[in-house]
Amino acid sequence: MFRTMVCGILTIILMELSMYAVVKTGGKQYKVAVGEKLKVEQIPAELDSQIELTEVLMIADGESVKVGAPFIEGAKVTAKVVAHGRGEKVRIFKMRRRKHYQKRQGHRQNFTQIEIVAIA
Repeated sequence: MFRTMVCGILTIILMELSMYAVVKTGGKQYKVAVGEKLKVEQIPAELDSQIELTEVLMIADGESVKVGAPFIEGAKVTAKVVAHGRGEKVRIFKMRRRKHYQKRQGHRQNFTQIEIVAIA
């Protein structure tokens, strides 16, 4: 009995996770599902606010798949802004051999962490 209950719960979870979308934000494409957290390029939005990603390239729900050309009309992904931050430091080092030229530089990219709330 316990085994069938666990299998039933896992089946329900897998059915919910089988719905995903591919969205475009910040010049990049992301495969997202409900409940997922991901870091995207910085979005000017307040913490805990809801944002809508309207550039949806594809939505898959189990067996049915909708693909846009390039975007799906009327489709949107709702997300909640969780945090703003800065990424790891990328160190740049340039050098010309035998010319006594060395240049050091660093860069940290700003990001926004979002949590996917709904796919419609």
